[in-house]
Amino acid sequence: MTNSTKWTLDQVHSNITFKVRHLMISNFKGVFNIFDACIYTDGKDFLSAEIDLWIDAASINTADDNRDEHLKSNEFFDVKNYKQITFISKTIQKIDGSAIYELWGDLTLKAITKNIKLTVAFGGIIADSLGNEKAGFSVTGKINRSDWGLVWNNPLAAGGFVVGEEVTISCELELYNMGQNDLTMQVENKLEDTIVF
Repeated sequence: MTNSTKWTLDQVHSNITFKVRHLMISNFKGVFNIFDACIYTDGKDFLSAEIDLWIDAASINTADDNRDEHLKSNEFFDVKNYKQITFISKTIQKIDGSAIYELWGDLTLKAITKNIKLTVAFGGIIADSLGNEKAGFSVTGKINRSDWGLVWNNPLAAGGFVVGEEVTISCELELYNMGQNDLTMQVENKLEDTIVF
């Protein structure tokens, strides 16, 4: 992108959450408290978006200290050895001309990279009370945790397992327009700096 728009996350109005089946009868939820992303688009066309998102794995929070410590251990995220979870976009396309997008990208967790599909609902672009331009998105998807080596479980006497394999991802993301980033001009300026008259 020679003339791209840079977007970053509004941390106060964004969240990344997940949901997993428990005891085959209910779900428990969790969040990651620390994350960020760098996003570039051609103008304001999010079909052209290049997304680089990272999550601090140790910031996982399920509202239970003992469970959180277990999730941080080598039986799950192994945060001592694998500090970050990353997502890098590959392709984005609109579904039936609506405000729904299909986003494919590489999710890396515990040094394992897999291509996943996410569904993105575009909420629109608007200026906030201070005149800052914001864009809103709701992102959902499902993955199998064992594909990334998160295989811990215990069988139940009645059949099944304590923790489900399927993880439901749900994110509310508000992006802040950081302005135009003219890459061509940056290159030209760097070349001018090297010329001696």
